[in-house]
Amino acid sequence: MIIDKQEFIDIYKDCITRQGSEELLKWLETTDFFYAPCSTKFHLSCRGGLVTHSVNVYNTLIERFFDEENDNMESFAIVSLLHDVCKANYYKESTRNVKNEMTGAWEKVPYYAIDDQFPFGHGEKSVFLIERFMRLKIDEAAAIRWHMGPIAEKREFTCGEAFYKYPLACKLHLADMESTYLLETR
Repeated sequence: MIIDKQEFIDIYKDCITRQGSEELLKWLETTDFFYAPCSTKFHLSCRGGLVTHSVNVYNTLIERFFDEENDNMESFAIVSLLHDVCKANYYKESTRNVKNEMTGAWEKVPYYAIDDQFPFGHGEKSVFLIERFMRLKIDEAAAIRWHMGPIAEKREFTCGEAFYKYPLACKLHLADMESTYLLETR
């Protein structure tokens, strides 16, 4: 199910009130964040896939890991809704040739290609873009930086250290993986 922009905005405005959050949301409106795919050919590689994935991660994070006594709702909303902000203005619509299995003929089909205007990594790019508008707490920055887990870094022990030190980082990683591989089928 594709989630619309309004559901993201409603959650964002209900949960995130930090200074700069309104400016960040206005900036998101100037990008393709609300209609971009989440990937080129894997999970949610369709129009609106990125915003759907962001809301899925939010829902998974809240349902599976939120503890009212120890966790902060605003932090959970920030890290889940914004962990992949690095994918705004990252994809472009293109075509590629694919062989038609029935006819054997090659046909042009639409797909999303990567057009990274700002190659700055993945999680670290999201942290950088968010920080242009709104300050992150240390555990929020670590969670967003490490949401891909150890595959995002050759020094995987650094990721493990972040998971031990900042439980929010581990929780976001788990929610992202569950949303990607269990909820969002190809």
